[in-house]
Amino acid sequence: MKGAKVRIDKWLHAVRLCKTRTIAAKACEKSKVMVEGEAVKASRTISVGDVIILKDGPINRKYKVLQLAEKRMGAKLVPDFLQDMTSEDDIAKLEAHRKFLNTYKYKGSGRPTKKDRRLLDEFTFFSEEEDW
Repeated sequence: MKGAKVRIDKWLHAVRLCKTRTIAAKACEKSKVMVEGEAVKASRTISVGDVIILKDGPINRKYKVLQLAEKRMGAKLVPDFLQDMTSEDDIAKLEAHRKFLNTYKYKGSGRPTKKDRRLLDEFTFFSEEEDW
């Protein structure tokens, strides 16, 4: 398949970097996908050997295209189609960022916990009895 080309949104979906083709197209629209250092549209065609940069949270992941694919494949076949060139430092940075997001919760956001709800009930119950 010399000289073959595939749309970037189809390839991102086929190699499981995006769950759906629509998500891949939106990532391109938001300039989260770059080929050879420049932001691309979903209709941009790629070929074997291109380096794709995908913005993932605080880091940029780099992938080299080894083969082209238009249809989604099993996860075991993905390493034959791309090479992850992301540095170990960036991956460690991403893991630290994800751990931070999971551990920190803003006060007042979301539903109250069972303990918080009991404290609220206790507070409102006693304040109503004092009026009598």
